[in-house]
Amino acid sequence: MRWMWAATVLPLALGAAAARAGVGADGPPPPAGPPVPAVARAWPVGVRPPVLRGWEPPVTVYGPGHRGVDLGAAPGAPVRTVAAGRVSYAGRVAGRGVVAVQLTGTDLRTTYEPVTATVRKGDEVAAGEVVGTVEAGGAHCGGQGCVHWGLLRGDVYLDPLLLLPPWLRNAGPPRLLPVLGVPLPRG
Repeated sequence: MRWMWAATVLPLALGAAAARAGVGADGPPPPAGPPVPAVARAWPVGVRPPVLRGWEPPVTVYGPGHRGVDLGAAPGAPVRTVAAGRVSYAGRVAGRGVVAVQLTGTDLRTTYEPVTATVRKGDEVAAGEVVGTVEAGGAHCGGQGCVHWGLLRGDVYLDPLLLLPPWLRNAGPPRLLPVLGVPLPRG
């Protein structure tokens, strides 16, 4: 009889707790607000850097997760803003250099760390403009060089890869196209 109670009541209690936490059966609810516009015009580092760790949304506001993506980058490599905006922060947080950029025409803010900033709070930046360089010893990648790239709407973290348009995100391998008007070599 006791097992019947557990089989009936326990799932209901767990479902109610999940509902109170804002969690559905398939994970966290979608973030509030409009969809993320694909406004990025460049990757923060390199041309197509490896994604060492992807975005893993937390189940609850304070739960574990990965609130951004880690992109492979060597210390000293330039870090660029992905879209035009205004620098809202450039300084140190918990011993690491951080640059945050409020994106023009949106309610979105991107963050980059660990970065030695070459910009200051209030600076206007164009898409692809260098905002700093990768610092050595980033905590996100276990000693491997990387930049942690984040995206926020207010205090809600979103997947920064959504900022990239499909042609930039899914570039695939390069293709060679014919060059018209150039004679073929003979021989």
